[in-house]
Amino acid sequence: MNVISISAQARVPGKAFARAARRQGNVPCVLYGRHVDAHPFVTSERSLHPLIFTDRTHIVNVSLGDDSWECIVKDVTYHPVTDRPMHVDFQALQAGEKVTLSIPLNFVGVSIGQSKGGSPQFVLNELLVSCFPRDIPARIDIDVSEVDIGDAIYLRDLEEEALEFLAPEDQILMTVMRPRTVEEEEEVDEEVEEEEEEEVEE
Repeated sequence: MNVISISAQARVPGKAFARAARRQGNVPCVLYGRHVDAHPFVTSERSLHPLIFTDRTHIVNVSLGDDSWECIVKDVTYHPVTDRPMHVDFQALQAGEKVTLSIPLNFVGVSIGQSKGGSPQFVLNELLVSCFPRDIPARIDIDVSEVDIGDAIYLRDLEEEALEFLAPEDQILMTVMRPRTVEEEEEVDEEVEEEEEEEVEE
């Protein structure tokens, strides 16, 4: 996995400083970990884009003064209107200690069911997992090419020995729904016509 590095500047906690930082194009952040004291800092909004506007998980090297830590993005608070990042939490990684994080799912291929006219339904776009830092994947690729109409891919079907999935084994990840038949479409059309006739009579 590629490591993305960002430069940070220490900040003073508080709403006034946070507002001033945002006006300057920066984002207030905090770095913490089991063996690391909390470090409030700011970094440029632009430097965060590859980390938060992506379909991949990244390890981040945060440099603050003479110190640096390998981290993951743990949480992002977005502006409710503009979707710009307002605050970001980073969790420092510790070799040999498991970390819990969400990993994006990447569904690959065109299913058999879809080629027959079925409609693919993607139930989840990420999974919560627990793993060691060295085993963090950028994403989980799932081949859907063999899924027929009415079939599904379950969490238990994934073969990721290094990852502990924090969800039930019978969780559906993807399925293919059968196409609407001509009879169903005609029934819907008849119902619409009946409703329209009733409205005209009224």
